[in-house]
Amino acid sequence: MAIRKIINYGHPYLRVKSQKVEKIDDEIRKLIEDMIETMIDAEGIGLAAPQVAQTISLLVINTDHIEEGAEPEAFINPVIYDDEGESSMEEGCLSIPDIREDVKRPETIKIKYTDIDGLEHDEQMSGMLARVMQHEVDHLNGVLFIDKISPMKRRLLSKKLKNIASGSN
Repeated sequence: MAIRKIINYGHPYLRVKSQKVEKIDDEIRKLIEDMIETMIDAEGIGLAAPQVAQTISLLVINTDHIEEGAEPEAFINPVIYDDEGESSMEEGCLSIPDIREDVKRPETIKIKYTDIDGLEHDEQMSGMLARVMQHEVDHLNGVLFIDKISPMKRRLLSKKLKNIASGSN
Protein backbone atom coordinates (compact mmCIF):
# COMPACT_ATOMS: atom_id res chain seq x y z
CA MET A 1 0.00 0.00 0.00
CA ALA A 2 1.06 3.55 -0.61
CA ILE A 3 -0.14 6.99 0.28
CA ARG A 4 -1.00 8.94 -2.86
CA LYS A 5 -0.86 12.68 -3.39
CA ILE A 6 -4.26 14.35 -3.04
CA ILE A 7 -4.64 16.96 -5.77
CA ASN A 8 -5.99 20.39 -4.85
CA TYR A 9 -8.63 22.72 -6.17
CA GLY A 10 -7.58 24.08 -9.55
CA HIS A 11 -6.31 20.76 -10.91
CA PRO A 12 -8.21 19.92 -14.12
CA TYR A 13 -8.91 16.29 -13.08
CA LEU A 14 -11.26 17.59 -10.38
CA ARG A 15 -13.57 18.87 -13.14
CA VAL A 16 -13.57 15.76 -15.36
CA LYS A 17 -16.47 13.30 -15.50
CA SER A 18 -15.04 9.93 -14.47
CA GLN A 19 -14.99 6.89 -16.73
CA LYS A 20 -16.76 3.70 -15.73
CA VAL A 21 -14.58 0.94 -14.25
CA GLU A 22 -14.91 -1.93 -16.72
CA LYS A 23 -12.96 -4.61 -14.85
CA ILE A 24 -12.05 -5.10 -11.20
CA ASP A 25 -8.49 -6.37 -11.41
CA ASP A 26 -5.35 -6.24 -9.26
CA GLU A 27 -4.64 -2.69 -10.43
CA ILE A 28 -8.07 -1.50 -9.21
CA ARG A 29 -7.69 -3.41 -5.92
CA LYS A 30 -4.27 -1.80 -5.36
CA LEU A 31 -5.74 1.64 -6.09
CA ILE A 32 -8.53 0.96 -3.57
CA GLU A 33 -5.98 -0.06 -0.91
CA ASP A 34 -3.91 3.07 -1.64
CA MET A 35 -6.99 5.31 -1.55
CA ILE A 36 -8.11 3.90 1.80
CA GLU A 37 -4.63 4.39 3.25
CA THR A 38 -4.46 7.91 1.79
CA MET A 39 -7.91 8.83 3.15
CA ILE A 40 -7.09 7.55 6.64
CA ASP A 41 -3.69 9.29 6.64
CA ALA A 42 -5.39 12.57 5.66
CA GLU A 43 -8.05 12.03 8.34
CA GLY A 44 -10.78 12.13 5.70
CA ILE A 45 -14.18 10.50 5.71
CA GLY A 46 -14.28 9.95 1.95
CA LEU A 47 -12.03 10.07 -1.10
CA ALA A 48 -12.86 9.86 -4.79
CA ALA A 49 -10.45 8.59 -7.46
CA PRO A 50 -10.20 12.00 -9.20
CA GLN A 51 -8.72 13.40 -5.97
CA VAL A 52 -5.70 11.13 -6.49
CA ALA A 53 -5.53 11.97 -10.22
CA GLN A 54 -7.43 8.89 -11.43
CA THR A 55 -10.40 9.73 -13.64
CA ILE A 56 -12.36 6.55 -12.96
CA SER A 57 -15.67 6.01 -11.17
CA LEU A 58 -14.40 4.80 -7.81
CA LEU A 59 -14.65 6.16 -4.28
CA VAL A 60 -13.89 5.02 -0.76
CA ILE A 61 -15.61 5.94 2.49
CA ASN A 62 -14.20 5.56 5.99
CA THR A 63 -17.44 4.21 7.42
CA ASP A 64 -15.78 3.94 10.87
CA HIS A 65 -16.42 7.71 11.16
CA ILE A 66 -20.13 6.98 10.71
CA GLU A 67 -20.54 3.64 12.50
CA GLU A 68 -17.87 2.75 15.05
CA GLY A 69 -15.99 -0.41 14.20
CA ALA A 70 -17.04 -0.46 10.53
CA GLU A 71 -14.38 -1.08 7.90
CA PRO A 72 -13.64 1.41 5.10
CA GLU A 73 -15.57 0.53 1.95
CA ALA A 74 -15.02 0.94 -1.78
CA PHE A 75 -17.85 1.87 -4.14
CA ILE A 76 -17.27 1.22 -7.84
CA ASN A 77 -19.40 2.92 -10.52
CA PRO A 78 -21.86 4.38 -8.01
CA VAL A 79 -25.04 5.92 -9.40
CA ILE A 80 -27.55 7.83 -7.28
CA TYR A 81 -30.96 7.32 -8.85
CA ASP A 82 -33.41 8.72 -6.29
CA ASP A 83 -33.43 11.07 -3.33
CA GLU A 84 -35.78 12.66 -0.83
CA GLY A 85 -35.80 15.21 1.96
CA GLU A 86 -33.22 17.90 2.52
CA SER A 87 -30.73 18.83 5.18
CA SER A 88 -27.95 21.35 5.52
CA MET A 89 -24.58 20.57 7.07
CA GLU A 90 -21.08 21.97 7.03
CA GLU A 91 -18.79 20.21 4.56
CA GLY A 92 -15.12 20.31 3.78
CA CYS A 93 -12.95 18.55 1.23
CA LEU A 94 -9.45 17.11 1.22
CA SER A 95 -8.87 18.82 -2.15
CA ILE A 96 -10.00 22.21 -0.82
CA PRO A 97 -8.12 22.50 2.49
CA ASP A 98 -9.20 24.92 5.22
CA ILE A 99 -12.56 25.79 3.65
CA ARG A 100 -15.81 24.60 5.20
CA GLU A 101 -19.30 25.73 4.22
CA ASP A 102 -22.91 24.68 4.77
CA VAL A 103 -24.26 22.63 1.87
CA LYS A 104 -27.88 21.55 1.28
CA ARG A 105 -28.28 17.97 0.10
CA PRO A 106 -31.01 15.34 0.04
CA GLU A 107 -31.33 13.52 3.37
CA THR A 108 -31.95 10.07 1.85
CA ILE A 109 -30.68 8.57 -1.41
CA LYS A 110 -31.00 5.35 -3.36
CA ILE A 111 -27.80 4.18 -4.99
CA LYS A 112 -26.51 1.36 -7.16
CA TYR A 113 -22.84 0.38 -7.08
CA THR A 114 -20.42 -2.53 -7.38
CA ASP A 115 -18.17 -3.61 -4.51
CA ILE A 116 -14.54 -4.75 -4.62
CA ASP A 117 -15.67 -8.37 -5.14
CA GLY A 118 -17.70 -7.44 -8.21
CA LEU A 119 -21.06 -7.80 -6.43
CA GLU A 120 -23.77 -5.32 -7.37
CA HIS A 121 -25.70 -3.50 -4.67
CA ASP A 122 -28.86 -1.40 -4.61
CA GLU A 123 -29.18 0.42 -1.29
CA GLN A 124 -30.93 3.24 0.46
CA MET A 125 -28.70 5.50 2.55
CA SER A 126 -29.55 8.35 4.85
CA GLY A 127 -27.90 10.76 7.25
CA MET A 128 -24.13 11.16 7.25
CA LEU A 129 -23.46 8.18 4.94
CA ALA A 130 -25.82 9.64 2.31
CA ARG A 131 -24.16 13.04 2.61
CA VAL A 132 -20.63 11.66 2.22
CA MET A 133 -21.73 9.47 -0.69
CA GLN A 134 -23.28 12.46 -2.49
CA HIS A 135 -20.14 14.56 -1.91
CA GLU A 136 -17.91 11.82 -3.34
CA VAL A 137 -20.23 10.98 -6.27
CA ASP A 138 -20.18 14.69 -7.10
CA HIS A 139 -16.38 14.38 -7.44
CA LEU A 140 -16.90 11.60 -9.97
CA ASN A 141 -19.00 14.03 -12.00
CA GLY A 142 -16.55 16.95 -11.79
CA VAL A 143 -18.63 18.80 -9.18
CA LEU A 144 -17.16 20.27 -5.99
CA PHE A 145 -19.01 21.18 -2.81
CA ILE A 146 -18.23 24.87 -3.38
CA ASP A 147 -20.36 24.65 -6.54
CA LYS A 148 -23.34 24.10 -4.25
CA ILE A 149 -22.94 27.26 -2.17
CA SER A 150 -24.27 30.69 -3.05
CA PRO A 151 -22.43 32.81 -5.63
CA MET A 152 -21.89 35.45 -2.93
CA LYS A 153 -20.18 32.96 -0.61
CA ARG A 154 -18.03 31.74 -3.50
CA ARG A 155 -16.97 35.33 -4.23
CA LEU A 156 -16.03 35.76 -0.57
CA LEU A 157 -13.88 32.62 -0.85
CA SER A 158 -12.33 33.52 -4.21
CA LYS A 159 -9.00 34.70 -2.78
CA LYS A 160 -8.61 31.55 -0.64
CA LEU A 161 -9.53 29.39 -3.64
CA LYS A 162 -6.99 31.16 -5.86
CA ASN A 163 -4.33 30.58 -3.21
CA ILE A 164 -5.21 26.86 -3.03
CA ALA A 165 -5.13 26.58 -6.84
CA SER A 166 -1.76 28.33 -7.01
CA GLY A 167 -0.32 26.07 -4.29
CA SER A 168 0.20 28.86 -1.79
CA ASN A 169 -2.51 27.86 0.69
